[in-house]
Amino acid sequence: MTKPRIPTSSPLKLLQSTIPSRNIHPSTLRAYHSYEHSPPTPFPPTQNAILSASLAHVPTHGFTTTALRLGAQDAGYPAVSTNLFPRGAFDLVNYHLVTQRLGLRDRVQFPGSEEGGSGVGDGIGGRRLGVGAKVKILILERLWGNKAVMHRWQEALALMALPPHVRPSLTELSLLSDELWFLAGDTSVDTSWYTKRASLAAVYVSAELFMTQDSSRGFVETERFLERSLGDLRGVGTGLGSVGEWVSFTGRGVVNGLRSSG
Repeated sequence: MTKPRIPTSSPLKLLQSTIPSRNIHPSTLRAYHSYEHSPPTPFPPTQNAILSASLAHVPTHGFTTTALRLGAQDAGYPAVSTNLFPRGAFDLVNYHLVTQRLGLRDRVQFPGSEEGGSGVGDGIGGRRLGVGAKVKILILERLWGNKAVMHRWQEALALMALPPHVRPSLTELSLLSDELWFLAGDTSVDTSWYTKRASLAAVYVSAELFMTQDSSRGFVETERFLERSLGDLRGVGTGLGSVGEWVSFTGRGVVNGLRSSG
């Protein structure tokens, strides 16, 4: 089978295009986040019902049109309803990515966050947690959201690596990175806002790829790998020195990671 053609666009430009423009101040973007109101459901009711039901078939049938067809039937719709998903199985992958991201705020809550505070220094079980510790907890929770489909995740990565799907995949990755920092209580509004989101996206992708090969019980090696990756950032939440060189490197890493199974 011929491997999908990989676009020749610069990986760094693709990654940068998913991060909000510098003409938009980070504090303006942060106003869209709220603990008082749940984010709107990004899928119409019919599509949401079919896609939700389809996820139950992914462990057996993978991220495929077969899973979509079975999900439509389970939701009470005719098989032809899969025509609602022009991108085919990728729409199922995207649904998993989006719902897992949006579900983080309900699955992980730090004391004080509900009031809209930064949450820095809030604790769990009597322990005081900084932003970096919260980021780790949130990344692990997101990774654990893949457990049920991890044996099928290479299929998802291959779909994300197809040329038409690279940009929306990176866009969703940038949204996840922003959500992780926000839920961790990051309140920075300087130029490091952009660098930290690119860095965290790269860390997440590398951990996710590692997890696909992790055969340790409870994915304990993935957790250790994540700890090392976060440590390599030399202080999560503080920015980096050689920004240009680092972003160029991680930009390639993110895109190559998404394509690795293509």
